[in-house]
Parts: sequence; structure tokens; C-alpha cells
Amino acid sequence: MADEFMSSRGLSVSRGGGGEPLVVLLHGLGANRAVWQRMIAVADKHWPGRWMAPDLRGHGRSLCEGPYGYAMHAADIAELIRDEPGDNVTLAGHSFGGVVAAMTGTGWFGPQVKDVAAFGVKIAWTPDEEAKAHELAQRPARVFATRAEAIDRFLKSSGLFGLADAASDTAASGVAGSEGHWQVAMDPRCFGAVGPSIERILRLSVAPLRLAAGAGDPMVTLAQMRAIDQAAWTFTGAAHNAHWETPELVWDFIVNRT
Repeated sequence: MADEFMSSRGLSVSRGGGGEPLVVLLHGLGANRAVWQRMIAVADKHWPGRWMAPDLRGHGRSLCEGPYGYAMHAADIAELIRDEPGDNVTLAGHSFGGVVAAMTGTGWFGPQVKDVAAFGVKIAWTPDEEAKAHELAQRPARVFATRAEAIDRFLKSSGLFGLADAASDTAASGVAGSEGHWQVAMDPRCFGAVGPSIERILRLSVAPLRLAAGAGDPMVTLAQMRAIDQAAWTFTGAAHNAHWETPELVWDFIVNRT
């Protein structure tokens, strides 16, 4: 049975399970903790430890207050795990969340973690892609006339369009507002984090770093990952959102591969 709480730094967090080992699940840019729903169902059946899944700063129900750089997110996560019992902590991050996990894994923000499992991380960014992200960060949050329009936008921005049902709780978690004034539950300024070298951040992790991605992920190649982690591998039958598409494979990667 999962419960929810608000961290001292304003993160809205779900948690569940029992025992010493802890896995902290960090979602990607534009998503929220609901994207872990299918994988948490796997964890609840097979995991003898605990799990935590926060909405990152500026996403979902968490604090919408910058700055939104990787260091700030890492400081948020470090605070979240600082008082957790035991030292058997794995950080698991998807895409943007994988970068946050690696930054936290530097140990610069306090707690040391056992390892970092990052998947679907976009390692190479072109100047045009960075410029586009910064442009999005300058735009005001878009207002939609209907809840359905806002949900459609959330599913597209989170990568769940065509995967999650628009009528599901997962879809509903990504929007906020009232009649005639609906918005995606994300601060657009979060896009401003894009810019620093992702390869450099991944290499900074003192905690052992493991990389993976869906075999059909268009955002990263196996060669790019193996330049950092020689044991990097891919999930058969998955694209960018492997935690939704092949949750069993991703969970096995997080807790069993060393």
C-alpha cells in the first residue's frame, strides 16, 4: 500500500514497500511520478525493500519554484534520502531523471548512494535542440479551454501519448485547473535546465553508474551509452518510455544488474 507525503523541500512523494533496500524513482522532463505506475506494480510483487517516487521540482504536485538546474534537483533528492534508514539506496532515473540521479550520485549534496541506474538518457544535444528547450522555458504556461485538451498535451509532453489511456488516473495526474482554465502540471521554466554536457554529468557520478535504453529509443544510441558504461544494454520491445512499455525488464535492470 502506497502513501504520500510532502518533503521539507516541497516535493510531493509516493512511497511503499518495506525493508532496508530503497529504490528512488526519478521521472523525466515533462512527466511526473505517475509514469512509474506499471513498474511499481512489478515492484510490489517482487521487491523485498522500499521504493519512493517524487514529482520533481516544477512538476506534478511539487513546488513550482526555481531554479530548475540539475544541481537543484539533486539537492532536493539528497534531502529526500538523507534521513532514510540504511545505506542500500539505488537511484533510478528515466531520461532527465537519469541525469538528476547521476548528479545526486556525485555525493556533492550529502548522502552517498549504492548505485545509479539511468535509462533513456539523451546524451547528445544539438545546438538547435538546446535553443528550442530554452525557448520553451521562456514561454508562459499554456492555458487550455478543456481538460481533455490539457490531458492531450500532457500525454504528448510526457511521452505517454498512445501508451496511457486519456481517461486514466495517470493522465489526470498531469493536469490542473478548472473549467475554461486548464494547464499541464509543469512549470515551463523547467526546460531551462538543458545545456550542460550530459556526458560530463554522467561521468561525475561517484556511485557506480549503469546505463540502458529501449532498443528503439530515438534519443540515444547504444554506442553513446557504451562510451560511458561499457556494459550498457537495451530493452527489447521498448522505445523511449521503457518503464511503461516493458516494466519487468526495466525493474530487473534497476535491481539485479551489477
